[in-house]
Amino acid sequence: MNQETVIYLGQQAMWITLLLSAPMLISGMVVGVVIGLFQSVTQVQEITLTFVPKIVVVMITFALFMPFMISTILAFTAEMFGGAEALIQ
Repeated sequence: MNQETVIYLGQQAMWITLLLSAPMLISGMVVGVVIGLFQSVTQVQEITLTFVPKIVVVMITFALFMPFMISTILAFTAEMFGGAEALIQ
């Protein structure tokens, strides 16, 4: 295994991690901004008003994007195991 292979595998792993986590992070961020705007406009400073909707939206997003996430991680795993012989040498 040479240096280029290790760098490639690291880049691919980071890209897959970003790709898989982006839907949940973006949906949580959007809901947080909307709730923050709502709280600042109405001056309601309730802590649970922030956390509960974020958790619900992130879980719904997770359920909706699960097929995409599974297919992406399976393709990456198949690529890793498919090239395992070349990596060992």
